[in-house]
Amino acid sequence: MAVNAYVLLTVDPAKTQAVAERLRNIPRAIVHEVLGPYDIIVELEGGTQEDITGLLRNKIRNVSGVTSTVTCLCMEGRAGSG
Repeated sequence: MAVNAYVLLTVDPAKTQAVAERLRNIPRAIVHEVLGPYDIIVELEGGTQEDITGLLRNKIRNVSGVTSTVTCLCMEGRAGSG
């Protein structure tokens, strides 16, 4: 079963567009520039939670201009999720 996550990013305002463009190169990622407390939201899909962790470490957090991230793992399809 695929694992999905939303990653909420705070980005240096001068680099928002460049960061968004770089993140759009991540396979199976959907990138949204948003207004509010976060600057970009990335929808990710991976085969496992470890895949999501690898994308965060290697493809998102190290992008110049990303100042912080909050990751929300989706719980659909898991036992006890309601």
